[in-house]
Amino acid sequence: MTDLLDFDNLVARFDHRLEHLPDHRSGKNISYRIKDAALAAFSVFFTQSPSFLAHQQAMEKSKGRSNAGSLFQIEKIPCDNQIRSLLDPITPRHLYPLFDEVLLALGQSGELDRFQVLDGQLLVSMDGTGYFSSKAIHCSNCQHRTTAKGETTYYHTAITPVIVAPGRSQVISLVPEYIVPQDGHDKQDCERMAAKRWVKQQARLFKPYSATLLGDDLYCNQPLCQLILAQKFNFIFVCKPDSHQILYEWLDSLAASNDIDQVTLRRFNGRFTEIITCRFVEDVPLRGGEDALLVNWCEVTITHSKTGKQLYYNTFVTNHQLTEQTVIPIAEAGRARWKVENENNNTLKTKGYHLEHNFGHGQQYLASFLLTLNLLAFLFHTVLELVDAKYRLLRQELGARRTFFNDIQTLTRYLYFDSWQHLLDFMIEQLELNLEFDTT
Repeated sequence: MTDLLDFDNLVARFDHRLEHLPDHRSGKNISYRIKDAALAAFSVFFTQSPSFLAHQQAMEKSKGRSNAGSLFQIEKIPCDNQIRSLLDPITPRHLYPLFDEVLLALGQSGELDRFQVLDGQLLVSMDGTGYFSSKAIHCSNCQHRTTAKGETTYYHTAITPVIVAPGRSQVISLVPEYIVPQDGHDKQDCERMAAKRWVKQQARLFKPYSATLLGDDLYCNQPLCQLILAQKFNFIFVCKPDSHQILYEWLDSLAASNDIDQVTLRRFNGRFTEIITCRFVEDVPLRGGEDALLVNWCEVTITHSKTGKQLYYNTFVTNHQLTEQTVIPIAEAGRARWKVENENNNTLKTKGYHLEHNFGHGQQYLASFLLTLNLLAFLFHTVLELVDAKYRLLRQELGARRTFFNDIQTLTRYLYFDSWQHLLDFMIEQLELNLEFDTT
């Protein structure tokens, strides 16, 4: 079943999806296919090489063929300005079904089973991130903020949800939700409203699974929690005292009467023994009022067993039942929320994907379309690490992500490979690695 997710299959799925991109050009002077522009932009993100297309154009001239064609099925390589011009009018929503197809294939292959916790739950961590900011460049989809001195900054942000699991370094990218001006609304769009749209739109996709949404304190509000429950999701959200005064007044009262339960666990984490202490209580109001949603609250504190130093502290609310047996796993699931910041957003910004680099802004959708291609490249890399033994072996052998992709960039600049497998086989042979296939 993992053949559904090898590189050639992923590119074939991508190529098929791009066949349906709208072409807004008129007249007969059409030199490049729209999908070649999209594939070309994607190839830059996938290889993490800003010069990939220039190198392949040079190879095409000297050898009559290129890796852009053999690896990414690009018939004719457009220049950067042509790519931007062709993609600017196209909404990124045309790419969203590919995220869904990959998630479905991961489920069919059994790969999603590795990410299930809490009796079969998938954890979906949500967080907003910025990917463009300028005081001069802007488009109709920009947000803006103006200082008291009248200085305006234009920017783009998006929610980039990922599937996470405690103890796993990989995260699985899901469909993003862009924070953009909404038709019929005078106020600027915001992360909370974007989260509501994502929940409504993605509920159908997660029907075959049980999913728990993770988020910071911004997500911990009654309207969003009620919507999440109505759409058959669960939630574990950070819950801070400053923004939930009524709830914490209840907790103070319960603590005074010794009605908050507590459980403690000593556990060796591979380096030293840590002490996990969880306090928890059920059915406390998320806000004031008779219609307040009742939630279950827990506090987790982790300390070093020898030094007593506090290593971690947080508080969460959830709709999951809290008992002495479940509270620590639920707190650990809530703690996995940080992976959307570290393993996803930080990786995209600092590990070769250059999330905040302005690859092109355009007047309509270019910035968000390019970000979506970047997220797909990250998703494809994650999938290959999960299902492709050769890819995984090379990534492990070469260590740093940057080293692996530097080698990809150098090899594809000077040598022609007729397939992705040919490229991986060449690297394995030159490194004299022993690949033992798992046939189970």
